[in-house]
Amino acid sequence: MTIKELKENPVKLIADDWALVSAGTPEKWNTLTVSWGGIGELWGRDVAFIFIRPQRYTKKFIDEQDYFTISFFDPEYKDMLRLCGRISGRDCDKIKEAGLSLATDGEAVYPAEARLTLKCKKIAVQPLDNSGFLDKTIEKNYAAKDYHYMYVGEIEKVIEKK
Repeated sequence: MTIKELKENPVKLIADDWALVSAGTPEKWNTLTVSWGGIGELWGRDVAFIFIRPQRYTKKFIDEQDYFTISFFDPEYKDMLRLCGRISGRDCDKIKEAGLSLATDGEAVYPAEARLTLKCKKIAVQPLDNSGFLDKTIEKNYAAKDYHYMYVGEIEKVIEKK
């Protein structure tokens, strides 16, 4: 399957169902829950874009690797997604506590439990700051001034759980 053949609404997948973004190596990887991002076309490529705050532990894994993954789960995994958004892999073995196991595709790592995973080659990163906010109410999302980094990944593969 390619991303253009996806039958599901990508806005619902990210905003309502949530996703895990993962990066690292088989020896050391981490994941975090996201509900902001998108899927589309940029620079003539099928892309996904995600937003990560600078203090998030997973950010260092994304920065160090060429690939990241965005994984979607069946509804019964919602508590696991909440857990992965609440605890940090910096402080505990988040993967173990969440009951996740490793799957790989080339250089990409992702949770084997995911029903759908987008394998993304990192092609751009851009720090956000409030100088670009035309709607000043956006600033309410940044009381600590910890503006997200936007990562753009070319979707190289859509992995469906069999």
